[in-house]
Amino acid sequence: MDGPLKNLLVVDLTRVLVGPYCTMILSDLGARVIKVEAPEIGDDSRKFGPFVKDYSAYFMSLNRGKESIALNLKNEEDKKIFDKILAKADILVENFKPGTLEKWGYGWKDVSIKYPKLIYASASGFGQTGPLKELPAYDMVVQGMGGLMSVTGHPNSEPTRVGTSIGDITAGLFTAIGINAALYDRQKTGKGMFIDVSMLDCQIAILENAIARYLSKNEIPKPMGSRHPSIAPFEAFKTKDSYIIIAAGNDKLYEKLCEVLGIPEMISDKRFNTNSLRCENMNELKSIFEDKLSSKNTSEWVSEMEKLKIPCGPIFNIKEAVENPQVEARNMIVKAYHKVVGDFRLAGNPIKMSSYEDKSTRGDIPDLDEHREKILKEFS
Repeated sequence: MDGPLKNLLVVDLTRVLVGPYCTMILSDLGARVIKVEAPEIGDDSRKFGPFVKDYSAYFMSLNRGKESIALNLKNEEDKKIFDKILAKADILVENFKPGTLEKWGYGWKDVSIKYPKLIYASASGFGQTGPLKELPAYDMVVQGMGGLMSVTGHPNSEPTRVGTSIGDITAGLFTAIGINAALYDRQKTGKGMFIDVSMLDCQIAILENAIARYLSKNEIPKPMGSRHPSIAPFEAFKTKDSYIIIAAGNDKLYEKLCEVLGIPEMISDKRFNTNSLRCENMNELKSIFEDKLSSKNTSEWVSEMEKLKIPCGPIFNIKEAVENPQVEARNMIVKAYHKVVGDFRLAGNPIKMSSYEDKSTRGDIPDLDEHREKILKEFS
């Protein structure tokens, strides 16, 4: 891929999701990514379903455009190969349990002495410091410990996981952000640096309204379904055939909404004429709105509200979301090639940059150790 990170070499020691998601972003932005995998086994996610012609769609969705070489970093001959690659690398990304790479001679202290310009990024469950640093963590563990599951779902429901692996994905995003900031810093200082990203830290960082409520008011937020805790109307409402999301985030939008629904008297109603009052009387407001919304299908209401620029929308399933013309227009479903599977469709890059073309194809998907001969020849 052509992009702002072109000519930068990333050594990818990651597996499963948090690290591969980060290096996929770097690849989409133009970096060359050499994925170093365990011999015979490879990235654990190569064994994760769903499968297409016996190949993991999970793995393929995260590792397009990367090169693969299998190396055992406990083996002296493989370490020599790894050192030659690392000597020319700009960035190293790893998501091993803290302390693992130190045992193999590739901790930050050792590597930074040999390669002072290297940017070394580590993404782990709990980070490199603190009492939990040596414990493993999966996405749902940090969703739970980070408070996210406590505010997800409906009142009195069982603990509910967010429907995507947001613990891994946010850590992957923050790691990519940190790497790009470190690249800018290196331009000024000529030195690399160590980046320590904790999945748990990232969950705390994205709690926004929930953490603000607790730290400012000592309130412990609870699940509210689709409802927003401090804006109303701002939730899913039942219509004649399904549900509609309405997000009227200010008084002007609320007034427009009342007009569309044919209840202009609600604008001056003393129970609802400010956002604070609407939040205090959310249940009553919802009942009145749903009584009016029940007369038409969601698509009809969306059409009427969009004309007045009222933020709204249907609740799509994954098929509907992927096939949305807006998603297609934004090139958010792209193709990558695998030599057995053929063209494989996957999610695109949401970062659109005026200086670089956002192509509808991505680099090929690598088999385990596929690029060994090429890499050995180049880094001999």
